[in-house]
Amino acid sequence: MSEQTIETHPLQPFLPQNAKLLMLGSFPPPKTRWKMDFYYPNYQNDMWRIFGLIFFHDKNYFLDLPNKNFKEQLIRDFLTEKGIAIFDTAYQVIRLKGNASDKFLHIETPTNLKMLLDQMPDCQNMMTTGDKATDTLMLSMPEGTEKPQIGYSSQAKFAGRNVTLFRMPSSSRAYPLALDLKAEAYKALFEEIGLVEQT
Repeated sequence: MSEQTIETHPLQPFLPQNAKLLMLGSFPPPKTRWKMDFYYPNYQNDMWRIFGLIFFHDKNYFLDLPNKNFKEQLIRDFLTEKGIAIFDTAYQVIRLKGNASDKFLHIETPTNLKMLLDQMPDCQNMMTTGDKATDTLMLSMPEGTEKPQIGYSSQAKFAGRNVTLFRMPSSSRAYPLALDLKAEAYKALFEEIGLVEQT
């Protein structure tokens, strides 16, 4: 391990004060995959297509199609308006294979989640977007907290508040689920916590 580089998280936590939900991935991909200086920056990752489908019925709403890029400011403004915060469960990692795969990600330092929540008084929901993120989140939870299964939630008492932990399907294309089915799973969660009106 000592010969391998420890990477510190390259982005600041995105924490709107009105946040009701904290979204947590594992760790950003290598910089060579980035299309913007924000979360889920890989054009092949479907997170912002999922958001486009749920909120605007258009998977390309947040995409700059001619330039194969994202509309970063539109994404930031939208998340702020909705009260959705984002960071990752790992603060420092070692990439065992130098790629973006969670399978080869060694978590060196988990994120201080209490410090994030302390800045968002109304946030009582945390959502992980993949298996590695969920496993890393559980390291910070009190003993006896149930690990949520994909598409489901569990309850925890953390940092002096009751929080609901949701586990969502990964937005990576490596995760074998159709885009519209991923969007349905995320939409159900957003309805449950009041970010989307129930249909």
